[in-house]
Amino acid sequence: MKIAFFDTKPYDKKYFDEANKNFGFIPEYYETRLNSDTVKLVNGSDVVCAFVNDRIDKNVLNTLVEYNIKLIALRCAGYNNVDIKEAYRKIHIVRVPAYSPNSVAEHAVTLMLSLIRHIPQSYNRVREGNFLLNGLVGQNLNGRTAGIAGTGKIGKITAEILKGFGMSVVAYDKFPDNDWAEKNSVVYDSLNELCKKSDIISLHSPLTSETYHMINEKTISLMKTNVIIINTGRGGLIETKALIDALKNKRVGGAGLDVYEEEDKYFFEDWSNTIIQDDILARLLTFPNVILTGHQAFLTEEALASIAQTTLENIRQFIDNVQLTNEICYQCAGIGPTADCSKAKTGKCF
Repeated sequence: MKIAFFDTKPYDKKYFDEANKNFGFIPEYYETRLNSDTVKLVNGSDVVCAFVNDRIDKNVLNTLVEYNIKLIALRCAGYNNVDIKEAYRKIHIVRVPAYSPNSVAEHAVTLMLSLIRHIPQSYNRVREGNFLLNGLVGQNLNGRTAGIAGTGKIGKITAEILKGFGMSVVAYDKFPDNDWAEKNSVVYDSLNELCKKSDIISLHSPLTSETYHMINEKTISLMKTNVIIINTGRGGLIETKALIDALKNKRVGGAGLDVYEEEDKYFFEDWSNTIIQDDILARLLTFPNVILTGHQAFLTEEALASIAQTTLENIRQFIDNVQLTNEICYQCAGIGPTADCSKAKTGKCF
């Protein structure tokens, strides 16, 4: 069984090679991303393994079918980069729904703490021998209110960490888990009310047509002045131009972003010796109260090992012709015969 891995970095190869000792597949690693120009590389492979910025559109899918590829194994949770409608009944798609939710949740909290305690500014000052504290007055998390948009595994862990800091937590989710909320003293509310009540808002929703630009000019107008916005979910959850305007007008006090809605060109690559042509991204990088990390929230030893193990297990299930535990639910994506999926009703599909 030959697997074509796209958009691979040295750490991907390391952890997949280690996990593959228990599977015996034949990996072919490509640094390039999967798109209409590179899809021909899959010729001769049996399975394609893709990542978040591989572009699996109609043309790519049809070419994969021509090459007799019957399985796309995503080594990530999200699948907004895949034309699900075009893939329906043509090709199976599996994913890694939960590799290490603690990794992403802890990164989200790291961004919060770094912002409110001005850690980047302090670090840079001290490195230059400047030990002045002027302009570094921070805030406590204790006693403040956190808004968690999306209470899947990552959102729940983030909420529980913040409860440990002594914060009140307001949550929003299309499918609220009321038992969990009661157990952890979390209050579910509408997105608008969450925006009004929260001092810090952390985004953990999947990117769908409903959640696209959930943070926009209107929702920002509802927020407290100096609110902190954290996004470790998907870049498209935030309308970046609206965020920039709010930062310029000092309505938003800071943003910690591990994702960006147009990240596919720049993230995971070295552009340090090149002028960034994306004016919106370049503008974000000018704000002292914005911390931007390059989609690294998942990047821990535990997460990489889990991603490799689950991805290869997904492929083995396909080979063994058994139920695909982590196959994307076409019904929940609104593509299948009915969008009335029992998993969606319980909030456990995405």
